[in-house]
Amino acid sequence: MSRNYELKQRAVSQAATRQKIVDATVALHASVGPARTTITAIAQSAGVQRLTVYRHFPDEQSLYRACGGQWMALNPLPDPAGWAAVGDPGERMRLALGEIYAQYRTTESMTANVLRDLPELPALQEVIAPQGLYWHSVRSALARGWGVRGSRRRRLRAVIGHAVEFETWRSLARQGGLDDGEAAELMVQLARAV
Repeated sequence: MSRNYELKQRAVSQAATRQKIVDATVALHASVGPARTTITAIAQSAGVQRLTVYRHFPDEQSLYRACGGQWMALNPLPDPAGWAAVGDPGERMRLALGEIYAQYRTTESMTANVLRDLPELPALQEVIAPQGLYWHSVRSALARGWGVRGSRRRRLRAVIGHAVEFETWRSLARQGGLDDGEAAELMVQLARAV
């Protein structure tokens, strides 16, 4: 065998091992959460040694970035640009919340675990910080066009901020028993009441 072939085979093997580690990490984060996911559990789930995990991911940030990157590729956030063409702000909010709430339903276990564990994991906070810009753009897109000023605008922004929160969806859908459409409609009605 040629040296090039051996190097290619080794690279393929390393990539496969790395992917097994990422897959194991994603599954553990979804089931027990990032704070309860240990390197030992990742190694066992991936069928590798702990040292192999550290060789591929020397720190928490690199592991969280790989895990988050794969998760986001498989579960992309709704695109606010698609809502821009909707002129009526209530209809825009209904459409957006429908997509956001569907996302929450699909990703509920992972989202709940990450939000629960986030305060105790500075490395994870650093990795997901850019999502703050996404949520800012969502709130801005939903606040356009309502024609309110002053304290009414402040209250409307508060309603919109509340409406897009995972815990709001969870309260309405899980504890309240509403389907995603009903939950979105309730939030639109609250925004219109402002």
